[in-house]
Amino acid sequence: MSFAALKEKLRGVAFTTATPFSQDQKEVQYERLQEHIQSLSSVGGGVFIPCGNTGEYYSLTDDERVGVVRATVQGASEDDAVVGGAAGSTKTVLDLADRYQEAGVDAIMVMHPDHTYIHEQGLLDYYERIADAVDCGVVLYKRGPELSDEVISELTLLDNVVAVKYAVNDIEAFSDLVESSPGDVVWSNGIAERFAPAYALEGAEGFTTGIGNFVPEATLALMEAICEEDWGRAKQIREVLRPYEKLRDGTGDENRLSAANNVPAVKYGMELTDRYGGPVREPLTELSKADRKRAKKYYEEIQSANLEPIASAD
Repeated sequence: MSFAALKEKLRGVAFTTATPFSQDQKEVQYERLQEHIQSLSSVGGGVFIPCGNTGEYYSLTDDERVGVVRATVQGASEDDAVVGGAAGSTKTVLDLADRYQEAGVDAIMVMHPDHTYIHEQGLLDYYERIADAVDCGVVLYKRGPELSDEVISELTLLDNVVAVKYAVNDIEAFSDLVESSPGDVVWSNGIAERFAPAYALEGAEGFTTGIGNFVPEATLALMEAICEEDWGRAKQIREVLRPYEKLRDGTGDENRLSAANNVPAVKYGMELTDRYGGPVREPLTELSKADRKRAKKYYEEIQSANLEPIASAD
């Protein structure tokens, strides 16, 4: 896929897919993942991001990561775009990128820096070496201050840096970065449905979704409303999805760390729709009984709203 075609695909909803494990957590269920991707593709999902945070990247081995990416490519249609997540040392990312490209990805998403000690020039060197070494597109993933706006701005000038997934809840900083960056990249809102209308007004041409794993039609309906600048409908859909998204932001029981519910809430939502989500791996835990009850209630509210793209309904 050309970089221009890839950018066009990224101007929409990107599904950050969950990784299905066996009930004993030991094995990845690749066939079930492939079937899940096929089901999302069949209802209009066109961009898939395996091995992201929703996919429990840091709980996977490199071989499992490659297997997840391969199953995603096999489940996607020829017109879909697959963006495989990669992180770690330069060599680790490049080794994974080589294997991902052999599997057929259209791009890699370089995860947010996780090194304890970071220098901005070192970050530039890191991303530039990666971009220079791969033939596919590169998506930058920002989740905090470590990947600074100045570094992102300079990296947007690289030919194969096609998009930035901006997952920081700071609309002012996002707006400033979009306006000041000189390169031609797609800006994707990485904090999902709750803030999709606001970020769209400030330059986000797409957004990533986790709950799209089990309510893809509702997520695509939101994107449709945003593209048509039907802000009333967009806000209405957003409000229906908001309770489940806020649940994902929760800490869970006996925990002070934010968003611990994020992945298990997605996997439980998949179970509610007869998709196979499977368990999470440590350091995550399953939803509490109370949160499962809330998740079921919020899911039923989404279902009763009958949200789907108007174009599909027609």
